[in-house]
Amino acid sequence: MSYAADVVRFNPKARLDTSRVNDGGSGGRGRGGGSVGGGGMRFPIPTGRGGIGGIILLVVVFVVGRMLGIDFGVGGGASPVYSPTRLSDADDSGRYDDCKTGADANESQDCLRVAVENSLTDFWSDQGIRNWEPISALTTFTGGVSTGCGSATTDVGPFYCPADFGIYEDTTFFDEVFERQLGGPDGGFVEAYVIAHEYGHHISNLLGFMDKVTNQKTGPQSLSTRLELQADCYAGLWAQHATETEDASGEVLVEELTDKDIQLALEAAAAVGDDHIQEKTQGQTNPETWNHGSSEQRMNWFREGFEGGTVESCDTFSARTV
Repeated sequence: MSYAADVVRFNPKARLDTSRVNDGGSGGRGRGGGSVGGGGMRFPIPTGRGGIGGIILLVVVFVVGRMLGIDFGVGGGASPVYSPTRLSDADDSGRYDDCKTGADANESQDCLRVAVENSLTDFWSDQGIRNWEPISALTTFTGGVSTGCGSATTDVGPFYCPADFGIYEDTTFFDEVFERQLGGPDGGFVEAYVIAHEYGHHISNLLGFMDKVTNQKTGPQSLSTRLELQADCYAGLWAQHATETEDASGEVLVEELTDKDIQLALEAAAAVGDDHIQEKTQGQTNPETWNHGSSEQRMNWFREGFEGGTVESCDTFSARTV
């Protein structure tokens, strides 16, 4: 992924907080153990091609794990059973040590991640979420990582783990899977959209919506699809207010969000629609197997959040159809 300095302009005076952003490097360093979902279970990929079917969110980890009796200790604002803080100094590669200001975020994709996490945390902390607490960490890695939900590789794509409140991302995913295999767009705000989507799952978790996903049924109107579309809506909601977010001292974090930024987010949402993924990998679509939503659904719900949406209007579970 190339870094486009003409999008997502950050305030050079803003100070970045790296306390919740770390890097496990390569070789599978991280937290927890076992394969994702517990019990040594590796989840099947619906597309049959690498990890494309699992990109953006590994919600199946939560759903299947619950059905297998694995207690993730989430929902309704409950504290996670597994509560990591920062990687130890020995495990943290130091990748984000030089991310100090908004000026750094304007020059570095690494520091952009820090700035986006800071902006998301500031935005959601002001939304009156019951039992609010931020994500435990945004952890990047290469190759593999261990989490509170078990171990994972780049195949599953960026994901949120409800067991430890963490977001995990193999930074090679965007070049190797998102762009090359799916034909997704390249640009700074693409990754911002993905992080915002994953943070949206944290909000769904705190608000108890993950508890509503009680079965493995798939399809355009399924519970798993509604959870995914809610995260897209939450991502759009943050984007709507991103230029209002501040650092700890009150300096604005995001100076400008351009039309190009939003277009990149919509193109990214389209690239990870179930229909687009199936067309790219199978040459045909099967709506009954969808668990993330079509390209149109994903774009529509991002727009719902961005174009005047609210936390309440992102309640995809109450919508008659999504």
